Amino acid sequence: MPLRPVLTPLSLAAALAIALPGGALAAYPDKPIRLVVPFAAGGAVDAVARTVAARLTDTLNQRVIVENRAGASGTIGAEAVARSPADGYTLLLTASTVVVNPFIMKEKPRFDTIKDLTALNLVASGPLLFVAAPNVNATSAQDFVAKAKANPERFNFAVGGFGAAGHLAVESFKFRAGLPVPTILYKGTAPALVDLMGGQVSGMIDPLLTSLPPVKGGKLKALAITGDKRSPLAPDVPTFAEAGFPDVNFSTWYGFWGPANLPQDVIDTLEGAVKKVVANPEVKTWFASQGLDPSGISGARFRAFIDQESVKSQQIVNAAHISE
Repeated sequence: MPLRPVLTPLSLAAALAIALPGGALAAYPDKPIRLVVPFAAGGAVDAVARTVAARLTDTLNQRVIVENRAGASGTIGAEAVARSPADGYTLLLTASTVVVNPFIMKEKPRFDTIKDLTALNLVASGPLLFVAAPNVNATSAQDFVAKAKANPERFNFAVGGFGAAGHLAVESFKFRAGLPVPTILYKGTAPALVDLMGGQVSGMIDPLLTSLPPVKGGKLKALAITGDKRSPLAPDVPTFAEAGFPDVNFSTWYGFWGPANLPQDVIDTLEGAVKKVVANPEVKTWFASQGLDPSGISGARFRAFIDQESVKSQQIVNAAHISE
């Protein structure tokens, strides 16, 4: 009678590893996922990340925990993800600054966005709102420019993040309009808006998610909006093109990344999960209420989008001489 092999726990584990794709002992993900946001809590990036993380938790059947690691215009948190193990348990959700920083920072990021990160999905994008302090009393973008040129010592712009879409939009607007006024860099959107509402600074260009609520509350005046068309959230606000500045056309966007060399099955799982999340009707409604268009494009399409945005950003940086 032939002897039957006895499977010890170790040999059983080995057999399972051989049977499962990639030699994994369990399907990904089998433990909580850390989603790094390289900016402080309370800003636009954080709000998008927490909305996506809540739905990813349901979609992946694993907790997706948001971790804020702010500093150096988003490079500290992004670098932490780039240096993490390529297992899909440390991910990044950030804004367009991740592709702009290499062009404008004096001390360059210690990682390469293309080589050290895996581009997974474009999550959402949306226009930016040009808002003015109540004491400016400008009725339009052209009126703001006229007043600023007449009294440049009384005018300035606030920026909530160095290298953010709002920063590039401000510098491009100043360049196109010939405005010789300073830009004041803040450590976050919230303190910049506080000073703007208080009249300590004159203007700001920022995502609708953060800039529209004080406009609706009567604390700021909206003068123009980026994009090819007016926003249904602010239908009375003209586009920059309508206001006489057709070259000031930016969008803010939010992307989803992992470390380089992620296994293909992990990439497929994450890309599919994000696409499912942004297609969820409740999530689409939330994005729309924040002036954002959900996307979900992934793979080669997202990488092509990043390349296009990089070229555009570098052109703006060079033309407006933006640097630290």
